[in-house]
Amino acid sequence: MTSRTHDINIRSFEPLIDPNTFKVEMPITSASELTVLAGRRQIEDILGHRDSRLLMIVGPCSIHDEKAALEYGKRLVKLQAEVAESMLLVMRVYFEKPRTTVGWKGLINDPHMNCSCDMNEGLRRARRILLGITEMGLPTATEMLDPISPQYLAGLVCWSAIGARTTESQTHREMASGLSMPVGFKNCTDGSLSQAIHAMIAARAPQSFIGVDPDGRTCIVSTTGNPWTHMVLRGGLRPNYDSVSIEEACLKLRQEGLQETIVVDCSHGNSRKKHQGQERVLKDIIGQRLDGNRALVGMMLESNLHEGNQPCNKNMEELAYGVSVTDECISWETTEKLLRSAHRRLKKLTLAA
Repeated sequence: MTSRTHDINIRSFEPLIDPNTFKVEMPITSASELTVLAGRRQIEDILGHRDSRLLMIVGPCSIHDEKAALEYGKRLVKLQAEVAESMLLVMRVYFEKPRTTVGWKGLINDPHMNCSCDMNEGLRRARRILLGITEMGLPTATEMLDPISPQYLAGLVCWSAIGARTTESQTHREMASGLSMPVGFKNCTDGSLSQAIHAMIAARAPQSFIGVDPDGRTCIVSTTGNPWTHMVLRGGLRPNYDSVSIEEACLKLRQEGLQETIVVDCSHGNSRKKHQGQERVLKDIIGQRLDGNRALVGMMLESNLHEGNQPCNKNMEELAYGVSVTDECISWETTEKLLRSAHRRLKKLTLAA
């Protein structure tokens, strides 16, 4: 009797729809295509210091409810019209959540939030939400976590992040080198910057790695490198949005011959994971911009229809509407207040430029 040496701990294999069939089933519309192309171009102009506006990546920590996500998007589109002179609003549409141990991994992995892990349905919901938001004319941002999912969704994304837990990952640096949109690398959870800088350099270079093609076949993927990688400061053992930390990051970028381009995450370590702390970070960054710091090109805000968060270990019908099931978020009312206030302050700087 021969003992098996492979797949010993695999319970099952379930085929995943191939990317080409998936995109034919849910095609990109002309309106969405125009939004994605225009959104990427505007983000690149901001990152390249050709557009003096501030890049504001705003939205829920994670998406779990399609209706609430689209309602949030409609509100953000209206607000964009008010603040367009001083900032570009990009909706945070996060479908994948990294886990240190266990927990809900996001809409793509478990759309029903019951551990059924219906990923074919999760991908469909994610693409439908991205289509809905981009059809409104609103650019989108997400974290790229699984190296296969970009084949299904990346064509509808204008900006992406590589998170603090995966910045050190060779797999994610290789993936980022082939992505079609600007990519921000977050500093590691302890606050160190060198891994994010190394990731930026690696992702700008051509890479070859094992991946899937649009037909879903395993293949060797060869990339040209992504010229639009940049640093995202998210705090660590201590916050790192203050002027001294910003100058330290700029110095490290200069030493590596990289452009001084920094996005600050107002949440996570910078707010000590308390939604009330995001306001303090935003106001400080606006102050640094007004003082002449041009390296600061953008911010991230975790925002939802209602503030706070709630546990997701309950029936979906019992969840409070528009409340995060992951990190704490500020409310829509607070978001409007903060962005309108920032707009009033920044408008003078934008007009002067």
